[in-house]
Amino acid sequence: MAMVCLSDFEDYAKKYLPKIAWDFFAAGADDCSTRDENILAYKRIRFRPRMLRDVSRMDIRTKLLGTEISFPVGIAPTGFHQLAWPDGEKSTARAAKAMNTCYIASTYSTCTLEEISVAAPGGLRWFQLYIHRNRAVSQQLVQQAEALGFQGLVLTADLPYTGKRRDDVRNGFRLPPHMKLKNLEGAFEVCKMSLLDPSVTWNDIYWLRSLTHLPIIIKGILTKEDAELAVRHGVQGIIVSNHGGRQLDGGPATIDALVEVVEAVQDRVEVYLDGGIRKGSDVLKALALGAKCVFIGRPALWGLAYKGEEGLQDVLRILQDEFRLSMALAG
Repeated sequence: MAMVCLSDFEDYAKKYLPKIAWDFFAAGADDCSTRDENILAYKRIRFRPRMLRDVSRMDIRTKLLGTEISFPVGIAPTGFHQLAWPDGEKSTARAAKAMNTCYIASTYSTCTLEEISVAAPGGLRWFQLYIHRNRAVSQQLVQQAEALGFQGLVLTADLPYTGKRRDDVRNGFRLPPHMKLKNLEGAFEVCKMSLLDPSVTWNDIYWLRSLTHLPIIIKGILTKEDAELAVRHGVQGIIVSNHGGRQLDGGPATIDALVEVVEAVQDRVEVYLDGGIRKGSDVLKALALGAKCVFIGRPALWGLAYKGEEGLQDVLRILQDEFRLSMALAG
């Protein structure tokens, strides 16, 4: 079957992944209304295309904190890539490097940070951090990421506790015995997420700053109030995100939250977005509303499930081609 759009990869992944893995990747919190709204919100946004603009040549490159990428789509942090493909995050890192874009590696990777680094030397990688009650574990991960050449630290702020994902509860979701949370082995029992630290506050940004020279990007911001606090606490970037609708059901779609965040920060920090990107025209809508770059989560996993590194490159290439075409047709 020809893979023409991202929903083709979604259909393939749903058909061929084990049910427990598909349910884990697809899950939203509670009724999944926020998960679904992330996608539906794009359908309500309309372009005002301009004509006769000479679109014979277009430059779709952009920069993330000064580092150039080939087009404004990166790979969001998601956990457990070996559930989708045996090489897991190593394949993800290789695909991102091949497409010259940014990959945010998750704390909950099934490959070590070192394995990810070795798989794609010289690629643009950021490290996504959850702060655990055992702060020494988090400190060690931050310092290891910096030593391995990761170029940014992404603090996820929207997970003091794990949202209720009904299918995971029904399935009794756990990683298969042969898979491990490689960066946390020995730190705590696999999938016992209650060891996340729910006492984290804005002041912990200063603690992170004391551990590393890496720029800090905060992920999970949905309001102008929190955007202003992020700027005040010295972060270099904000990812407007609702965790793919996996945390608080009933929050806004990320594309709807984007405008107030962009207005609040007034170009003082870079603003990115994840959640609901399924077409190149979605990317253009996000950029038109003020995002510097978008990140894809579930579609990256579908690409992995299809053909590993090659499948993920296919997903990125389709988005790249659709984005370029949407830019041209919008003038």
